[in-house]
Amino acid sequence: MSHQRNRIGEVWVRAPARLHAGFVDLNGGLGRRFGSLGIAIDRPTIALRARAADSLTVSGPSADRIRRSIERLGREAGLPDAVAVTVEEAIPPHVGLGSGTQTDLAVAAALVCLEGRGTAARDLARALERGARSGIGLAAFEQGGVLLDGGRGELDAAPPLIARAPFPEDWRILLLLHRGGHGLHGVPEAEAFRRLPPFPSDAAAHLCRLMLMVALPALAEGDVDRFGQAIGELQRTVGDHFAPAQGGRFTSPLVADALAWLEAEGIAGVGQSSWGPTGFAIVGDATQAEWLAGEMRTRWAGSPLEVMVCRGRNTGATVRNLSAETEFVPAVRRVAGE
Repeated sequence: MSHQRNRIGEVWVRAPARLHAGFVDLNGGLGRRFGSLGIAIDRPTIALRARAADSLTVSGPSADRIRRSIERLGREAGLPDAVAVTVEEAIPPHVGLGSGTQTDLAVAAALVCLEGRGTAARDLARALERGARSGIGLAAFEQGGVLLDGGRGELDAAPPLIARAPFPEDWRILLLLHRGGHGLHGVPEAEAFRRLPPFPSDAAAHLCRLMLMVALPALAEGDVDRFGQAIGELQRTVGDHFAPAQGGRFTSPLVADALAWLEAEGIAGVGQSSWGPTGFAIVGDATQAEWLAGEMRTRWAGSPLEVMVCRGRNTGATVRNLSAETEFVPAVRRVAGE
C-alpha cells in the first residue's frame, strides 16, 4: 500500500487505563440504552513509540494486538502500515481496564501524527468498532477525569459524553488485579448481553437519579463517602443483574473476598470494572489507601491477588513529536494538533 510522505519522524503516545463503574440504564425504554460511568486512572497505561519504516515491525508487550490494529487502520482508514512500533508499557488485556479501546486509539493517534493529519481519534472510533456500548473509553482517551456518557441512541456513533468532572487529587483508587484471570469479551460477551433478562425500568430510573443527584454532586463537593455509597449501590444493582453471566456479583471470588474485606473496613465505593476480574475501591486519602493496600498484600500473600494504589487521571492521552521535542495539546480532540 502506498502512502503520502510522513511529516514527523517519531511519535510517542501514552494513554490511560479506565475503570467502567457500571451502566445506568440497561432498560433502554426511553430510546437510549446503557449509559456508562467511568474513571480514567494513571496506571496501568499503554505507551508506545512509532516511526516510519520500510515495513511493519512491532516489539514489546501486546505486540500481536497492536500489529492487528495497525493492519486494520491501514485497510479501513488508509493510515500507514509501514511503521516500526516499540511498545514500552501495555494495559493487561481482557481484565476490565479498557485495554482494547486505549490500545487502538493510541495506535491511531501515533499513525495520524506520523502522517501529519488533523484527524481526531474520535473520527477513527467507528473504523475501529469502538464505542459500541460505552463512550467512556474514548472520553478517557480524549479528556480523562470522571465521565458519564448518554448511552447508545439511534445514531451510528459512540455514545455522547454528557458529564465530566475531575477526580479529586487527594483521593486514591485501589486496583485489585487477579493475575491470570480474565473477564468476558468478544463473542461470549455479546452472547451474555443477548441472554440477560430485561432490566427493570424502575431500577434504571433509580440509577440515573442516583448518578445525577448523589454521585456527581458528591464528586463536585469532594465527599468521598457519599460518592462511594452511590458507586457501591450502582455496582450491587448492575452486578446482580450480570450475575448469571459472570457467576456472581463479581467475576473473581478472590477479588470478591478482598472487596468484602474493604467494605468491612468502611470503604463504601467498591466494585468491579466492566466484566472484571479487576476490582477497585475509592479511598479518600493516600495514607489510608497505602495502609489498606499493605494489609491486603499481607492477608492475600501467595495468592494471585495484586494490589495497586492509583490516582485518577484528569487529562487524556499524551502525544509527542519526538523529532521536534514538542507535545500536541490537546492530545486527541485533534490528535495532530490544531
